[in-house]
Amino acid sequence: MQHNPQIILGIDPGTLVMGYGLIAIDKSNVSLVEMGVLQLAKNKDHIERLELIYKKMESLIKIHCPVAVAIEAPFFGKNVQSMLKLGRAQGVAMAAAMMSGLKAVEYAPRKIKQSITGRGNATKEQVWEMLQHTLKFKETVQFMDASDAVAVALCHHYQAKVPKADNNGIVIKKTTKKAGSWEAFIANNPGRIK
Repeated sequence: MQHNPQIILGIDPGTLVMGYGLIAIDKSNVSLVEMGVLQLAKNKDHIERLELIYKKMESLIKIHCPVAVAIEAPFFGKNVQSMLKLGRAQGVAMAAAMMSGLKAVEYAPRKIKQSITGRGNATKEQVWEMLQHTLKFKETVQFMDASDAVAVALCHHYQAKVPKADNNGIVIKKTTKKAGSWEAFIANNPGRIK
């Protein structure tokens, strides 16, 4: 029986440059499939840029058949117009994923850096070096948007393997207790016990 690796598509949304990266997970091996950027700056019309983002997402999903889409959440800046445009780009990428039957998961930049390097304040260069080491490739990157997208995909892979925890960092265990029992309530809500 042929085993196909699972593909994760990572997106670094942008209105001038959108980065994308695809990784393959085959048992415990993780490898780089493709990374690149969609350059949008030459298109002056913002609506045309959004259409190009949607079409690129459709194409990547059709060609690579990912099982998941991970998107970097926008960081909050001072320029409201830039934030609105970035939010639209992110929304279009999410919509393209949903139209293909995929759930788009969002990760904050700090969470991505923490997952890849162990430090939430790592530089883009440090993230890139760790990606090269982890995924065992030597290519150079022209746009950091592409490496950011690979980092988002790898972050999603790592997070999918991590057991769920509550706000206090306590691992939430699934219980086999009867759903309506007090034992099940206590097991599912340890923080509410005084």
